[in-house]
Amino acid sequence: MIDIGSVSATVTASAATSFQHAADGSLLLAIPVAAIAGLVSFLSPCVLPLVPAYLSYVTGLSAADLAADRPTVSDGPGAAVALEALGARGHSGGGRRRSRVLLGSVLFVAGFSSVFVMFGAFFGFAGAHLDAHEVLVDRIAGGVAVVMGAAFMGWIPGFQREFRFHRLPGVGLAGAPLLGIAFGVGWTPCTGPTLGVVLGLAADPSTGTAARGALLTVAYCAGLGLPFIVAGLAFRRALGAFDIVKRHYAWVVRGGGLLLIVVGVLLITGEWTTLSIDLRDAIAPTYTPPV
Repeated sequence: MIDIGSVSATVTASAATSFQHAADGSLLLAIPVAAIAGLVSFLSPCVLPLVPAYLSYVTGLSAADLAADRPTVSDGPGAAVALEALGARGHSGGGRRRSRVLLGSVLFVAGFSSVFVMFGAFFGFAGAHLDAHEVLVDRIAGGVAVVMGAAFMGWIPGFQREFRFHRLPGVGLAGAPLLGIAFGVGWTPCTGPTLGVVLGLAADPSTGTAARGALLTVAYCAGLGLPFIVAGLAFRRALGAFDIVKRHYAWVVRGGGLLLIVVGVLLITGEWTTLSIDLRDAIAPTYTPPV
């Protein structure tokens, strides 16, 4: 027979543990930082200019198709067949185009997210086994964050690199997750400064676990990936927004670099832990962790 009391105790302990994690001030601080870091990566000079090319690649649609209300093809003997194949017939065509863009964007984001989340889980797991060296690890992570912030702002020659593909073949949806994986593995010089800080937070020995590391990188991927998806669904408007960001790249870079440096200084000085405790006490002052 099922022991109702045992099941109830297990559920209660699980709920208490979940609440403990939710009330973790360090996590409440780290998740917004991770999401903002992802957004800064998206807006960086070596990612944002390539967004139209990536969208074209993962959907198989041209920039003109993405910007139009419905897909378009050049006039010619096969034009009518091509239009029908693309589903470009009134409202139905527009709906199919948006569905294709949404699916391609999500597959691309899922591709790089799978890579980054594995990184986060590994660093979180490693951090959990370094609790005897918590202060040293925090100082190393803080030092790395400060260096990454300085590199992001271009203060360290050779650290800031920009990649551009001259041509991306539009293979469409089948290649979207593969391109996402390639982005996650090979675009480290662009995402490295911001992702490195998130991985440093994931490796915090005082709170580090594989699940926590994965959660922080999910937040990072949300900050990086959601704007990509929105850009695909509202491509014409996104182009105007991109122009505004490009005109203010200096502020984006300074703001992103400053965020990384501030997090680094907080880790080095131990103030990150102090802020985490203060935040936890402010949100759940009467909470006592389960024994």
